[in-house]
Amino acid sequence: MADLLLGQVLSYRGDPFETGEDAARHIADGAVLVEAGRILDLGEAGALTAAHPRARRHDYGRCLISAGFVDAHVHYPQTAMIASWGKRLIDWLNDYTFPEEMRFADPDYARDIAGRYLDIVLAGGTTTVCSYATIHPGSVDALFEAAQARDMRIYTGKTCMDRNAPPGLLDTAQSAYDQSRALLRKWHGLDRLSYVITPRFSPTSTPEQLAAMGQLWKEHPDCLMQTHLSEQTDEIEWVKALFPQSRDYLDTYETQGLLREGAVYGHAIWLTEREKARLVEAGASLVHCPTSNTFIGSGLFDMGLARRLRVGLATDTGGGSSFSMLRTMAAAYEVAQLRHNPLHPAQLWWLATQGSARALRAEERIGNIAPGMEADLVVVDLASTHPIEQATRRAETLWQQIFPTIMMGDDRAIRATWVNGRPVPRS
Repeated sequence: MADLLLGQVLSYRGDPFETGEDAARHIADGAVLVEAGRILDLGEAGALTAAHPRARRHDYGRCLISAGFVDAHVHYPQTAMIASWGKRLIDWLNDYTFPEEMRFADPDYARDIAGRYLDIVLAGGTTTVCSYATIHPGSVDALFEAAQARDMRIYTGKTCMDRNAPPGLLDTAQSAYDQSRALLRKWHGLDRLSYVITPRFSPTSTPEQLAAMGQLWKEHPDCLMQTHLSEQTDEIEWVKALFPQSRDYLDTYETQGLLREGAVYGHAIWLTEREKARLVEAGASLVHCPTSNTFIGSGLFDMGLARRLRVGLATDTGGGSSFSMLRTMAAAYEVAQLRHNPLHPAQLWWLATQGSARALRAEERIGNIAPGMEADLVVVDLASTHPIEQATRRAETLWQQIFPTIMMGDDRAIRATWVNGRPVPRS
């Protein structure tokens, strides 16, 4: 039986970085028709209700029905250590990240954190994540199993590191290749699961390991490849010392076959002009992680790149200080203000949905409301708290209604989350 969701409906028919707010389609008294995990139709509530009288009706009043949020760069193993007091990136990795990731040698611990993490993000309206695991194959199994149980579309892969990390977190070029290939063959394309080839970043991978990952990607070109790029200035200096033969940070990946369409680079704050040109030419994706970049003091991402490249948005759990894509949109707005490049709410919402889906090369499946797309949806209460309600009461446009929730909203604003055509039970 079909389900009919009633409320305000927001979808996109274009890129707001190219055409402005006209890229969005808003149906004030709208409906979304869902059946068997797919969106069948959207339109005026009266017309769809009349055309489908037997559909189960879910009346969300004046709430906003949107595509579910897509978080394009996270580290689910860092769930338990989020908001740990930090210094610089390298200190933070050594003091918090690596000790926590060593615990994932225990499959039971990995399963507990994977389930806990997905339940947290679903409560916040996030329906898809692209996550790093740890070096342990069981950490990949744990997240994919938890996602299967929740019918989620998930991207993840074994994090590969063969230097500059504790002994308990090191693999080798060969073991990273062998274990990644085995996990890829086990999970990639099963249900709604996609394997991502995942070297952590150049400082923790030798050229030999990066080359092994490049070879694996060549053998499985339909996968994504994710890693980190130019997050902090001292990290870039470290890369120069480790790769004296390379032209720049991006070149450490490019020379090993890790730059092309389907490459997803987190952060990318301190890019050279050569790197920007090569990223555009290769058709790669960048992911902006604003709460992480401010929390660890990395720098301010240039959102002007969204006019030339596929750019997604991400919480970067647990370097980021929130699991919420609402909070992440607010931080993206604040970072852009500091760069004197104000972002319109239409652009912010797009980054958290269709923009991130495009960064993951999944824009035909998720991140928008259109016939044939997967029915991952979030229903947002635009008057969830008294301060937000009093701000929305003054609104004269849709975006004036939405913006207070972007800036002040939290999980209280999430009225419902739908995954694969079914509502997620609320605790």
